[in-house]
Amino acid sequence: MNAGADATPNIPALLARIRTIAVVGLSPKPQRTSYEVADYMRRQGYRIVPVNPNTREVFGMRAYPSLTAAAQHESIDLVNVFRNAEDVPPVIDEAIAIGAPAVWLQRGIRHDAAAARARAAGIVVVQDHCIMVAHRHIKD
Repeated sequence: MNAGADATPNIPALLARIRTIAVVGLSPKPQRTSYEVADYMRRQGYRIVPVNPNTREVFGMRAYPSLTAAAQHESIDLVNVFRNAEDVPPVIDEAIAIGAPAVWLQRGIRHDAAAARARAAGIVVVQDHCIMVAHRHIKD
């Protein structure tokens, strides 16, 4: 691995400094992984901002159709992405546009070119890791 281009950030420090997580692709269906992970993070004290154009609400909170719309009403510390890899570049573009400090691509999601653009814009990027698993590991 080229540590300079794809170094994993200090995850414990990242999770310690964030408070609000915009979850792109958050499903209102409890059986979905995005719901399970976001619910876990919510129960750990993080504020969750649902971003899904196909639903109005998750966890009793308003769902926004885009990161741009969410950022007009919420301060976002981290963008957690539950979308297919081919859908990542526009999410990264929005994260850059709203000035998100960090982007987390969930397990199985990687887009090196988009991640490089985000890093070039000063955004901390985690790829192909589950935020819930990382948080549990830190807690143990």
